[in-house]
Amino acid sequence: MKNPLMPQKRIPEFQRIKAHVLAQIQAGIWREGEAIPGEEALAREFGVSRMTVNRAIRELSDEQIVERVQGSGTFVAQQKYQSTLVEIRNIADEITARGHVHHSELHQLERMKAGEALGRKFGLKPPQMLFHSVVVHFENGLPIQVEDRHVNPQVAPDYLSQDFTTQTPNAYLMRVAPLQGVHFEIEACLPPAGIRDMLQMAATEPCLLLHRQTQSMGQVASVAHMWHPASRYRFAGSF
Repeated sequence: MKNPLMPQKRIPEFQRIKAHVLAQIQAGIWREGEAIPGEEALAREFGVSRMTVNRAIRELSDEQIVERVQGSGTFVAQQKYQSTLVEIRNIADEITARGHVHHSELHQLERMKAGEALGRKFGLKPPQMLFHSVVVHFENGLPIQVEDRHVNPQVAPDYLSQDFTTQTPNAYLMRVAPLQGVHFEIEACLPPAGIRDMLQMAATEPCLLLHRQTQSMGQVASVAHMWHPASRYRFAGSF
């Protein structure tokens, strides 16, 4: 499903290098305490100046993703976000892990103006554009989540060209915009009629609503509201 897009700004080279370093760390290729390739090696790999690499590494150091040790090199720092109480997991993987069958239905995929409220969350000024998707996730044929997500085009420029019936937005974003940080809130509330219909709920049943904002490449990557029928879903964690 594709929507026509206005031309997007090219992602700066230093952001591409930051994303590469984050992806290597997220994948466990570069582990905590290990040295990453030097600036000269990264400059050759990406075909950029050492100054560009230096900016990327400096910003990663400021964000405490890596640690620069003078005379020794740059090392993967201890990743603070690994101790969050709610793990960022792909709902399809959660369902499969229970031995159940996941499928999803795409209800909306569009390009839209940010508006004032969303603009503040993303740190954007109107009339900047965002991507918007609404996906319903099913477990063994029963709807258990409506995922209403807004995405920053700067971190996921190909978002609108994805098939979100064969992969989840979470799986795609974790691949192209490695997680840097997350903020979340959970509340119980009655859903609006549209959400209630998609989840096949009774009018009096409440939802567990997860608000989640993720960061990648030094900026807000996505803002998602995930609605779950209280009778069919629960949150759990341990530390």
